[in-house]
Formats: sequence, structure tokens, C-alpha cells
Amino acid sequence: MDTLRRRPRLIASVLAAAAVVAGLSGCTNAVRMQPAPSANAAACASAQVRLPATLGGTLALRNTSAQSTAAWGSPSAVVYHCGVAVPTVSDLPCFSKGSVDWIRDDRGKQVVYTTFGRTPAVQVVIDTSRATSDALQTLDAAVSTLPEDGHRCLDPQDVS
Repeated sequence: MDTLRRRPRLIASVLAAAAVVAGLSGCTNAVRMQPAPSANAAACASAQVRLPATLGGTLALRNTSAQSTAAWGSPSAVVYHCGVAVPTVSDLPCFSKGSVDWIRDDRGKQVVYTTFGRTPAVQVVIDTSRATSDALQTLDAAVSTLPEDGHRCLDPQDVS
């Protein structure tokens, strides 16, 4: 009879230990990132809750270790920071994707996109071997909630 009472306790203990291990291993999957200088802006929080769970249908959103950041894919193919320095003038290419203007900075295998005309600004880094700029279109619903600051991309014909 004693062995019958011990068995449920043993099973319960093993299950509890497994739950603790599973919970702790979930924490180690977080992508280590640093917050941007203005990551604590309320507008960043508003955009953060609108970020998509997947990009391109295959890149899943992962946990990150810093406020107002996100990463998709394992390893990360797309990385997002809200609260980066707001660009006001740039000689880099500027274009509209959806309802958001972006500055594009090619850095070899990575392309860094920074919002233009939004405060706070967002920076998205894309590993071009694993994702495309189509990710910006998917992020539009979140990023377009950031307040516009009056700047916009200009067509070269607009500059005199």
C-alpha cells in the first residue's frame, strides 16, 4: 500500500521538475539586445504591441532581452529597435513602403532601414540571405502608429 501512495508523489515530483526545466529553458531562448536611447517612449510601447507574430510566413517572433525590441527567425533574420536617433537629413536612399518612409543603408549582407519622418524612429536590420524588404510592409501596421514629425522622403525632382 505504501508503494501505491509514493508513486503519485514521485510522478508529481517528476512532472514539477520537468515544468521548471521547461520554463527555465524558455528564458534562455531570448535574443540578447540593447535598448535604443528612447526605447521608453510611449509611442514605442504602442507600436510594440502591434508587431506581427511572423514575418514572411516562416520567421517567428522571438523573445528579446531589451525594451522596444523584436527579432524574427532563429537565428535572427530581422531585428527591430524602436527609439533610435531620429534622422532629419540623409544622403541615403529614401523610399515609401506602405504608409511609412524609410532610409536604406546597405551594409553588405545586412540592410539597415530607419524610419524617416517618425518620432521616435524605428530601425530594422534585415539579413538579406534570409529575409527581404517585404518585412517592412508587414511591419507597417505597427510602425505607422508612430507620430509623424513633418519630414518625408522627397523625389529628386522636388529638390531645387
